[in-house]
Amino acid sequence: MALLAETSWISSLITEDNFVYLLIAVSIVTVMLVRILAGVITTTSRERTKREIAAYIAEGSMSPEQGERILAAEDKT
Repeated sequence: MALLAETSWISSLITEDNFVYLLIAVSIVTVMLVRILAGVITTTSRERTKREIAAYIAEGSMSPEQGERILAAEDKT
């Protein structure tokens, strides 16, 4: 009985009267999820870059000044 009630709720949600509102709501949620995912990817990539620069400085193949310049240039973009 619960499954039957659930399908009637879903079918009433997809009627022509509500379809536009449903489409708008789904679009908003989709855009929000894409923006959140893009932010997570960007943050992860920046942190990985900082760790790599710190490793180069630690092994001596890059000076701390060069690392600062690279990080400062990255923050401007």
